[in-house]
Amino acid sequence: MVSMMKQGVKARLGVAAVGGVLLAGVAGAAFAEEQVGSGEVDVNVQIEDTGAGVLAMSVAGTSTSLSESGSSELVREFTGALPTVTVTDTRTAEEIPDGAFWWVEGTASSFVGDAGQAEITPDHLGWRPHVADDGSGAVAVGSDVDTVLDEGPNNVGLQGRELLAMALTSEEAVGSWEATAELVLKVPAETAPGAYTSTLTLSLFE
Repeated sequence: MVSMMKQGVKARLGVAAVGGVLLAGVAGAAFAEEQVGSGEVDVNVQIEDTGAGVLAMSVAGTSTSLSESGSSELVREFTGALPTVTVTDTRTAEEIPDGAFWWVEGTASSFVGDAGQAEITPDHLGWRPHVADDGSGAVAVGSDVDTVLDEGPNNVGLQGRELLAMALTSEEAVGSWEATAELVLKVPAETAPGAYTSTLTLSLFE
């Protein structure tokens, strides 16, 4: 069984999400009646603490911005930082299936311009992940991911790429770990100017 938790990080500019609430009403005839009595009943419930642990992920922010750095005549380069990602596992060994392990992936959408510019595909965005501190050796950082404008075997961009993973099976490691990444966007020098937005979705799997 695969469980998944997702959170999105918006690069460059935020995109407003609009939600709707549906209200339903029922109208009926009004009746005038005289109240002849009343009573009250106290309703009590005791909810026990099950003590069950959880595997959870949180992200320190919902947006980040990239700024130009290291551009050349042929390629414009923009860099920034991924907000800190924290994975916490408070389960006991008995609560974790045998052989289970977790990992965090990142997948970016295309960068969409604010004035009808051509989209920048997600293979133009790469990252260099870092683990904040793991003296226990329980987790492993994901590989660097280059952009399509780089040379090398891993120049595929952020399309389901690993940020952080367990080095041990889940039942052997319980705790909390933090990771971040340097984000790098590279585009051709002739890319149309303007503001662009992409959503980077972080997913925790087990």
